[in-house]
Amino acid sequence: MTEFKRDVLEFLRQPLEDGYVTITRTRQSVVFPAQFTLIASTNPCPCGFYGDSVQPCTCSPRNRENYWSRLSGPLMDRIDLQVVVSRIKPEEMTQHQPGEASEVVRERVQNARQRAHDRFKAEPKLQCNADMQSRHLKDWCPLDDTSRTLLEGAVRKLGLSARATDRILKVGRTIADLDGAEHLQTHHIAEAIQYRTIDRMQ
Repeated sequence: MTEFKRDVLEFLRQPLEDGYVTITRTRQSVVFPAQFTLIASTNPCPCGFYGDSVQPCTCSPRNRENYWSRLSGPLMDRIDLQVVVSRIKPEEMTQHQPGEASEVVRERVQNARQRAHDRFKAEPKLQCNADMQSRHLKDWCPLDDTSRTLLEGAVRKLGLSARATDRILKVGRTIADLDGAEHLQTHHIAEAIQYRTIDRMQ
């Protein structure tokens, strides 16, 4: 993702937030639907080895800073899940642990989506948790005292924006649905916060 110019990446902000894109020319503006799932990846630095346990990085701090500056804070706020993937250990490549069967995962996802569908019966414009606006979170993402304290601490420590905080609540609601839980619990919020703490490795 960081191979693109910053001004090009900034054009993703509107469709990621609103689900449409506006094209403006001299005489008119046209709005096109643009709902999509963004899956992106990037290296930790131009050479790709910053923070690696085997290969040393050859980039200067300035190079790394310029590299990551292409991803603005407002753009990152609109990306729900941000995960750092480290080098695979040798034993992980030779010892294959079987994962869950696709049928099991599919059933869990279908059940979660059905919970969301039932929740939004009175809001026909909402199809999934990601469609919720800030005004919906009070009703469908209420927090107990422990969860609220955890989230407030993360906001202060990580300097999260209001938009990023809303994203945490929506991801937490999805995690709870996958867990079969009616109400958000502390461990759901804790897991959602982990997806907002990507290390920019500057």
